[in-house]
Amino acid sequence: MSVTVRAAAKINLHLGVGAPREDGFHPLDTVYQAIDLYDDLTLSVAGEDSLTVAGPPYVDVDGIPTDASNIAMRALAEVACGDAHAVRISKRVPVAGGMAGGSADGAAALLAHDRLHVLDQSDEVLLAQAARLGSDVPFSLVGGTARGRGRGEVVERIEDLGTWWWVVVPASVGLSTPEVYRHFDRLHPDAPAQPAEPTGLLAALATGEPVRLARTLHNDLEEPAIDLRPELGTLIERGEAEGALRGMVSGSGPTCVFLCAGRDEAMAVAAGLSATYDVVLPAVGPVAGAHVVHPG
Repeated sequence: MSVTVRAAAKINLHLGVGAPREDGFHPLDTVYQAIDLYDDLTLSVAGEDSLTVAGPPYVDVDGIPTDASNIAMRALAEVACGDAHAVRISKRVPVAGGMAGGSADGAAALLAHDRLHVLDQSDEVLLAQAARLGSDVPFSLVGGTARGRGRGEVVERIEDLGTWWWVVVPASVGLSTPEVYRHFDRLHPDAPAQPAEPTGLLAALATGEPVRLARTLHNDLEEPAIDLRPELGTLIERGEAEGALRGMVSGSGPTCVFLCAGRDEAMAVAAGLSATYDVVLPAVGPVAGAHVVHPG
């Protein structure tokens, strides 16, 4: 008996960052969107815990821990009551790219455990479990388009009837999220206690018009990420020159995403960028959060 759960990558359409709190965390006001790059996690009861990971060449599976430190195994340690499990992850979400691939795996493990053992816990219980694992894990359960506050873990679904076409360009070398936040603090010592709200972006989402959404995309971490890695700025300029409505760093980077007017335009931008960049991935959003694709 096994259960396979699919969980999507996320991008940030808006990421407002406030000054660090006394506990060291930065208050966030963000809008997430799940896009159709997925990890599949298969869970089964076994004699002992194990984890295997596979993926296409652009996913550095060698850099993914397969011991108890992996977020999927940490999720199971939180909820399993003495049972051991075999976990298989088929990854399509780029690693260390600011797209919450690890968080997707954590959310998938929580949902797979719930369904495998027929626990039928409420959404509220699963979301509380997810929040203990990390800021992006609750959104990986929710999917679609959602607003995140607090450290990003307080998630509120947003009705989004649009179809948004993106081109995703991951980097071959990761970028430390803590270092990006530290550099944000250096660049913005007078950052407000509460981050900017996504008022304009929420209004643009309601229209379903890509041009309007492009004008309101915002990321407070883009400046420090580009300052640390100037080639990200070059990539954004190139993507917009190829026809994207807007390019931006997603989250803390180093993945860059490009909003396009539609499917044909996304394919054209992807073709143009592929001449220079090894991995270029067209994607569409929003898509569902973690969900079962094979019940047993």
